[in-house]
Amino acid sequence: MATMTAAQKRAQTKAEYDAFLAACPSRKLLDRISDKWVTLILAALGSDGSHQPGIDCAGEPRSMRYSELSRLLAGVSQKMLTQTLRSLERDGLITRTATPTVPVTVCYELTDLGLSLHQMMRGLKSWAEMNMDDVLANRATYDTRVL
Repeated sequence: MATMTAAQKRAQTKAEYDAFLAACPSRKLLDRISDKWVTLILAALGSDGSHQPGIDCAGEPRSMRYSELSRLLAGVSQKMLTQTLRSLERDGLITRTATPTVPVTVCYELTDLGLSLHQMMRGLKSWAEMNMDDVLANRATYDTRVL
């Protein structure tokens, strides 16, 4: 029987992740990234404040200050934004940089791991916006059916 190196064991474990299985840890990750605030933060991070959230003039994500995110994400409470940003930092999707100014300037930026989700989240947001009329019409049709 051949022994496996640590890298081989990690690769085997990674290959065995299956979110359809109840005990798979990837389920918790799916639960986290499917949260509306996580989706919107990852889609928006880097916004230049225009109607093209998440993209600066060069078309690339950039860092954003806490206050920029707060203004962009209408309806998010300070507590929810802070908790969500902390969870994204903990998962390695964003980095937080505090600059010692008065008051302290805090910026958030996508990591490489966060960048790998950025376009998908922007696509999900765009899909929801483009298809909302159809979804509302389908809901109305469904709700008027006689069951």
